[in-house]
Amino acid sequence: MDDDRFDAIVVGAGPAGITAAKELAMAGLSVVVLERGQFPGAKNVWGGILYREPTEVMAPGFELEAPLERPIVEQRYLVLTDDAMMGATYRSERLATPPYNAYSVLRSPFDRWYAAKAEEAGAEVYSEFTVVDLLWDYGAVAGVTTGDPDGELLARCVVIADGANSLLAQKIGLHREWEPIEQALVAKELIALSADVIEARFALPAGMGTALEIFGESTAGLLGYGFIYTNKESLSIGTGALLEDLIASGINVNDMLDRFKAHPAIAPLIQGGELLEYSGHLIPEGGYKRLPQVYTDGAVVIGDAAQLVNPVNREGGNLAMLSGMLAAQAIVEAKAKDDFSAMSLSRYRELLDESVVMADLHKIRHITDFAHARPHLLREYPRVLSDMAETYLRVDGVPKKKKQDSMLRMVKALPKRRLLDDVLGAVRSLT
Repeated sequence: MDDDRFDAIVVGAGPAGITAAKELAMAGLSVVVLERGQFPGAKNVWGGILYREPTEVMAPGFELEAPLERPIVEQRYLVLTDDAMMGATYRSERLATPPYNAYSVLRSPFDRWYAAKAEEAGAEVYSEFTVVDLLWDYGAVAGVTTGDPDGELLARCVVIADGANSLLAQKIGLHREWEPIEQALVAKELIALSADVIEARFALPAGMGTALEIFGESTAGLLGYGFIYTNKESLSIGTGALLEDLIASGINVNDMLDRFKAHPAIAPLIQGGELLEYSGHLIPEGGYKRLPQVYTDGAVVIGDAAQLVNPVNREGGNLAMLSGMLAAQAIVEAKAKDDFSAMSLSRYRELLDESVVMADLHKIRHITDFAHARPHLLREYPRVLSDMAETYLRVDGVPKKKKQDSMLRMVKALPKRRLLDDVLGAVRSLT
């Protein structure tokens, strides 16, 4: 084997791939990043929330120079029925005081900035390079190819960071093709509104932002949720559901988004806005119980390609970045031993197991299966709660005692055995 090799080739210039490249370059390894888009971020999609503390670990001082939108000072969890909205809001002066907890961001400018930081550290980043296959030497991954005559690059280790539907990880045999229940399909739009309109409609202090997660009718009752995140002069709005449920129901995710936007509680928030951008994206939903193997001879898999997403707590980007950092640590150690075998690179999985990534994924490992087996959770229960609220709040001459009796009858009308099973199942899924 020719020794004219990179120490590492990173396939994909998302947060996971760029973090790995930056960490490797800072450790003195030769590393190149290959991105299929026109530039880093061109093909990348996320809802739009970046957490400060984990990002500070990866990019110290990022708040002073990264293209951030608004500090998130409020979180709203909402449930929609056909004609109503209910929910809970948390707003805190602590969230509105530096150091902030999170920011809204736009993926394209952030990824370009982050890739530039990797280049400053010594990594090479090349766009419009589509890796179509891996190169092998005596059973170990030895590089990548774009399929062109001069498109072969050799490396001691390949870092696979090509996203949720990772074809390279399939080619390498680390995971099979994902089943529809293991991925969600999300449609997202970026809608332009002036800063003063955004702040008035969401009752925000100047320059501050809010994040809304919206369940129930936002996904036509399917397992998933809608979201609205406030940017400086735009809103990120989207919705999505498990691919299996979309297929079974025949609902198109684009139609779901249009229906969500037309809801009487949502339409006034985006009224008069101009559509700037539309995107669709697959999100890993396999969770802890369906994680693939993340290493083999000469290669590791990170970020979305490794199913490292926590959908319950809206954490994907930070877990992707942490996986990139941990993979880089394992590769640096492998370089010191001159051993890039699967046994050596299994150190990456050990580091994952010791991190918050696996701790949190293990904690929520039962939630998707629990909710998916109970479609009534996002359909029937919201309607009952809405009817109860409507009954209690309407002043119509009916004594409150009669109203309370009516509300109690609504609860008693629910199947008792199913209700008990739902309560016990919820407790078990969270323990």
